[in-house]
Amino acid sequence: MNTWKIVLSNLNNKPLYTFLSVFSLSISIALLLGVLQLDASVQNQFKNSLGDVDLVVGAKGSPLQLVLSSVLHVDNPTGNISYPEAIKLTRNPLIKNAAPISYGDNYKGYRIVGTTPAFDSFYAAEIATGTSPKTSMEAVIGSEVAQKLGLQLGDTFKSAHGLTDEAIEAHDAEFKVVGIYKKSYKVLDRLIITTLESIWDVHDHEEHEDHEHEEAHQQEAKEVTSLLLSFRSPVGLLTTPRMINEQTNMQAALPKFELDRLFKFTGIGVQAISWIAYIILIISCITIFISLYKMVKERAFDLALMRTYGASNLKISTIIALEGICIVVLSLLIGFALSQLGLHFVFTILKSSLQQDIMPNLPLQSFLYTVILILAVILIGITMAIVPLFKMNISKILSDEK
Repeated sequence: MNTWKIVLSNLNNKPLYTFLSVFSLSISIALLLGVLQLDASVQNQFKNSLGDVDLVVGAKGSPLQLVLSSVLHVDNPTGNISYPEAIKLTRNPLIKNAAPISYGDNYKGYRIVGTTPAFDSFYAAEIATGTSPKTSMEAVIGSEVAQKLGLQLGDTFKSAHGLTDEAIEAHDAEFKVVGIYKKSYKVLDRLIITTLESIWDVHDHEEHEDHEHEEAHQQEAKEVTSLLLSFRSPVGLLTTPRMINEQTNMQAALPKFELDRLFKFTGIGVQAISWIAYIILIISCITIFISLYKMVKERAFDLALMRTYGASNLKISTIIALEGICIVVLSLLIGFALSQLGLHFVFTILKSSLQQDIMPNLPLQSFLYTVILILAVILIGITMAIVPLFKMNISKILSDEK
């Protein structure tokens, strides 16, 4: 009989063992690959959204909150800072690029950010159609904003107080769409970018309507939410943050450092799920070993007959090994499919909460390492199941059967 026919017949004759082996191994593979890809994709998305921002300066408070709110735009700001004081910092010769940003309003849940043309250079932003905002109340929108809200060049909209679409109080002034960014898979995709003057004008106009506060307003200095900085050399990162934190009423936060701290906390959950997957993998290995070992014991007489008809130990070992390999290959395919299905579901949820597509990322080296680990563990189980073949006493088995 053909080797493959024997292998398939053996697998078909013990469907429960085959199912349990494939099921448990597929789950462990799906968890390992899924967690690996999810963690890599989220970290890559966050780090990619940092762009070239080396330092963010804002009001005193939580450094992590400052980074999340001003760089990733997923939290509330720590407060406002003086625009003149922020501009003074940009005179430092160590600074390569600087962009003040001001926000506090949204349009249907998408943040409206007032800034300067330097903001685009932090993200290597490119305009797909239209132009950058030149005057007050002009805006360029991210690709996600354009896609979800159906905005096109020339469309107008009114902003609302707050950073969520639950805000119901809208400003009277209208923004006009003059440009749409190319898709970048960065935070830019879900922002509405305008000039600083636009943000000031929207709020100043409403304050001027209250004549009691008009005089006080004229004496009030302009404010921004934060200031994004990049440096010409690492020397700037070593000296500027301490100077800002110690000599001003503002705080400086390092985005990369704060994200690394955040990932250390989230990494605990990733490790916990990974260990669960490893435990299931070990159980799968044991299940496959028991299945193959039981087959060798139960079919000792058939295997002994095959030996008497000329089949070598290598031939019989190949049959048993192929059974294990079939289970592993099938489990890898099912496990990979399950991981991608689960990730699609998770990415859909994250897209809804972050209002942005997350670019799937699976490091090839980590993927190969995981697959090699799985194959190595299963190979141990197959080898242990084959060992009894080499200790088989053919004469005794045949005589006992008679």
